[in-house]
Amino acid sequence: MKIATWNVNSVRARTVHLTRWLEEFRPDVALLQELKCQDDQFPRVAIEDIGYNVALLGQKTYNGVAVLSKSPIDIEQSGLPGADDDTQARYLEVFTGGLRVASIYAPNGNPVDSDKFPYKLDFLERLYVHVQTLLLTEDAFVLAGDYNVIPEPIDVYDPAAWREDALFRPESRAAFRKLVYLGLTDAFRALHPEPGQYSFWDYQRGAWERDNGLRIDLVLASRELAAVCTACKVDREPRSWDRPSDHAPVLAAFDIASL
Repeated sequence: MKIATWNVNSVRARTVHLTRWLEEFRPDVALLQELKCQDDQFPRVAIEDIGYNVALLGQKTYNGVAVLSKSPIDIEQSGLPGADDDTQARYLEVFTGGLRVASIYAPNGNPVDSDKFPYKLDFLERLYVHVQTLLLTEDAFVLAGDYNVIPEPIDVYDPAAWREDALFRPESRAAFRKLVYLGLTDAFRALHPEPGQYSFWDYQRGAWERDNGLRIDLVLASRELAAVCTACKVDREPRSWDRPSDHAPVLAAFDIASL
């Protein structure tokens, strides 16, 4: 089973890119972030026409997550538990193709001296608590998306330049490590220990051309799935297309028949 994650940075602006990529790579499940639209504005027909079922949690102008699947989708959680007053569309968890999967768009957290940084840390803590609940179900699961965390210095082109950024602050990285230490595996890093592998390049300052990137789009797999992960890669090609998202898709493959 191929599971992909992609922060499309406005799905209406990237519909042609998205459908082109889906038709070329045909992932079984695609997890999308930063839709920047409400549910009724999502290009559902274009996606369904190429063979995907759609589950959405949209939001006007900001955020928004989706799950596309070749299999039927049962929605398990629309929104991350733990804060009933949180209206930001950042978490969608479903059951599809025999697996539990979630599309995650974690908060950026900048500037760190605003209320955005505590919100980021609270979101990651709520995710930590929720994953403990997921582990009790004994379901195999994948939690993938834009985590807005640079896990290690090898995941950023210039660690010193990002030292005070919310994505690389010690508190953010500690919250991410705490999550992984529950028994999850960063699928890409498990297969690719080499530095200089990125999934995001800013639109400014020639970041793409100079390969000044960050690895913040992550596929976290439960222990069962990590054991049968056969491949994981960043597909840089869509980042080179005309008017692209600033993120590239990350694609992981799992031999679920052996579970």
